[in-house]
Amino acid sequence: MNIQSSTFDSLLRQSDPLIAETLDRALSEKEVSASEATRLFYAKGIDFHLIGMVSDDLRKRRIGDVVTYVINRNINFTNVCIKQCGFCAFSRDFREEEGYFLPIDEIVRRAKEARALGATEICVQAGLPPDMDGHMYENICRAIKKEVGDIHIHGFSPEEVLYGAVQSNLSVKEYLKLLKDAGVNSLPGTAAEILNQPIRDKISPGRISVKKWIEVIKTAHKIGIPSTSTIMFGHIETPEDRAKHIELIRDIQKETGGFTEFVPLNFIHSEAPMYKQNLHSGLKSGADGRDVLLMHAISRIMLNNYINNIQTSWVKEGSNMAQLLLAWGANDFGGTLINESISTAAGALNGQLLKPKEIRRLIRQADRIPVQRTTSYKIIKTFSSDEHEDPLDEIQDASKFGSYHELIKLDRYRYKSSRRS
Repeated sequence: MNIQSSTFDSLLRQSDPLIAETLDRALSEKEVSASEATRLFYAKGIDFHLIGMVSDDLRKRRIGDVVTYVINRNINFTNVCIKQCGFCAFSRDFREEEGYFLPIDEIVRRAKEARALGATEICVQAGLPPDMDGHMYENICRAIKKEVGDIHIHGFSPEEVLYGAVQSNLSVKEYLKLLKDAGVNSLPGTAAEILNQPIRDKISPGRISVKKWIEVIKTAHKIGIPSTSTIMFGHIETPEDRAKHIELIRDIQKETGGFTEFVPLNFIHSEAPMYKQNLHSGLKSGADGRDVLLMHAISRIMLNNYINNIQTSWVKEGSNMAQLLLAWGANDFGGTLINESISTAAGALNGQLLKPKEIRRLIRQADRIPVQRTTSYKIIKTFSSDEHEDPLDEIQDASKFGSYHELIKLDRYRYKSSRRS
């Protein structure tokens, strides 16, 4: 909807004057500072609803009534990792029986299967196995591109890029150029969590630093590799931490223009080690519904002039909440995924696959227009009716793709290392 000035002015007169001033600035398409945004996170009553209205209006101005999605597949090829992040229930130490590692021919098979089912993207991310061959990521990409040349490889977080560079004895820039030549088309902007070093030192000690994360992302953008951007919220961070994180993402975008989207990711707590072991005072069990709505709306308000696309995560929030977020600043429904291991391991309850026809149904129910896109947001098809069927829609039993809980029990993919005692 477009906010009618008389109606909106009437509502503003009932709201907190400082919040009203901030929202008026947003509607004038002026930048909202981190301090102003922090105040929005505490909004209640009419202020809360006004924030949703403003974010929806900005979304409509910027994007219109289309909601995009991508047909993709996640390939998390190993869960063995040298890091032990407090929020991660996916990774396993190399000595553990549940460690797995998919060989390159299986990774390629999954990529070919995804392409045959209509996927235009594969998202390749994993743990950081010890003694990793520095050429492993390169070899994976070259093997995929040899067999499925037209698939978009959305691969390797800044954490993985840094690890690959170290293992290859190359600079970050040299290593990114190597990955680009091997077929990497874009990077997931994950491993960001909260870009606040003291918080990172608590929830993921030893993980890539804020400084290095920024270096990898900026370098990728400057050599022509775009990326997504993310935030993980609902743990020990404050509203101020969230606002400063978004402000930092905005500052990077001003410099490089390389972010394609921003994705708020709710902390999945149930299997997270730091939650199960009660490691931090004040640790939350993920963000509640109010916070989720505000997170997406404020992301739109702060980033609207610089990043067009705010993505909602049906894996983290469930399909119904993801649908509701389309009225709170979001315009992208993410991907079909086919396989989802990381959130599933953490206790997410929303499944591994959302078929294209189901995504389109949810979008239409929100009175929006479904649009299939590429990873870089080029339009593939706009859907005016429900008549279209994708090959993925015909799959009757998604269990044919396997699951994380099955994968960690398979002997044929058991991780083997010379370091394993």
